[in-house]
Amino acid sequence: MLPLEGIKVVSIEQAVSAPFASRQLADFGARVIKIERPGSGDFARAYDEKVRGMASWFIWLNRSKQSMTMNLKHPSAKRALDKLLEDSDVLIQNLAPGAGDRIGLPSADLRARYPRLIICNISGYGTSGPYRDKKAYDLLIQCETGLVSITGTPETPSKVGISAADIAAGMYAFSGILLALQTRAKTGHGTVVDISLFDSLGEWMSYAGYYAAYGGSAPSRTGASHASIAPYGPYSTGDGKQVNLGIQNEREWEKFCSIVLQKPEMARDPRFHSNSRRSENREPLRAAIWEVFRGLTIEQAVERLDSAGIANARMNSMREFWEHPQHTARNRWREVDSPVGLLPALLPPITLDGLEARMEPVPALGEHTELILRELRYSPQQIQLLRDEEAI
Repeated sequence: MLPLEGIKVVSIEQAVSAPFASRQLADFGARVIKIERPGSGDFARAYDEKVRGMASWFIWLNRSKQSMTMNLKHPSAKRALDKLLEDSDVLIQNLAPGAGDRIGLPSADLRARYPRLIICNISGYGTSGPYRDKKAYDLLIQCETGLVSITGTPETPSKVGISAADIAAGMYAFSGILLALQTRAKTGHGTVVDISLFDSLGEWMSYAGYYAAYGGSAPSRTGASHASIAPYGPYSTGDGKQVNLGIQNEREWEKFCSIVLQKPEMARDPRFHSNSRRSENREPLRAAIWEVFRGLTIEQAVERLDSAGIANARMNSMREFWEHPQHTARNRWREVDSPVGLLPALLPPITLDGLEARMEPVPALGEHTELILRELRYSPQQIQLLRDEEAI
């Protein structure tokens, strides 16, 4: 039995943050009913067509859910949603600012009507403050939290290549819902969990905030290198490949010089005898490392680094990540069904001893609408009327 079996989640969700949170709940046994717009559905369904005509985003975020279409502006659909919430444990929503209130879902009213319901609201900037009603997308939150200002090269500030703000909010929503479920088990009462993209990514930015506030300047943009540790980052080898390595302390620095560079005297060079000195002298340090690495292949460099116990990694492409031997060795791949057939999927990163996460199909738009309405005791005639009214 998975730990969340018996938990019923209704998620009025779109894009990334809420779907990511609800997928974690579904992975571990919760029944997740995904509410989508009739006709078009979650707009992430149309982000791309890379997976046999379906969006890579949607495939990733929506396995093991049931899709139900509802036009929540229609009174008949709203009545169906009310029935659905009567025995639900969790309601998640990441609608545009104010949209939940406009369709009759203010948290205070929901708490009064469903005292055991846990309500998770995901917003861009939170429920108060001058930015409360401002629209928020991942890039914009990366900009507002300063992440773009410290990412990239000295010449080019850059966004992170994944939806960092959405993913952060999704994971904090997942964690917050689990805390709320634990609290309800003790008190018998539900609660409201408020998550914002700004707060979530802001938490991740705290190191850089302290660094800038007390150090007089922000961490510099250094590409794939580290702003304050050297050597740390990418180094080329003689065969045109790239190895990334990181030195964390003076003991490792000495081993790097003696075993990897085979120049033990370099550890005592006054330009490099501490991390601060190495950071100040990055260019001569890089030149000294290249002088050795230019005579090595990537395999030889990695072999020396491994033998010295120096952390290192190759610069993999996405295909090389997809085909990584670590996935296969640890039996991490499964198959999930979808409207376009069976697809590979990685197990979630949380591993519970003796249990395996649920890996069920990605739903077609509205695939489970009639099933769920029948559970709510709607007759075939009533369901057809909802269709005729364009409520579902």
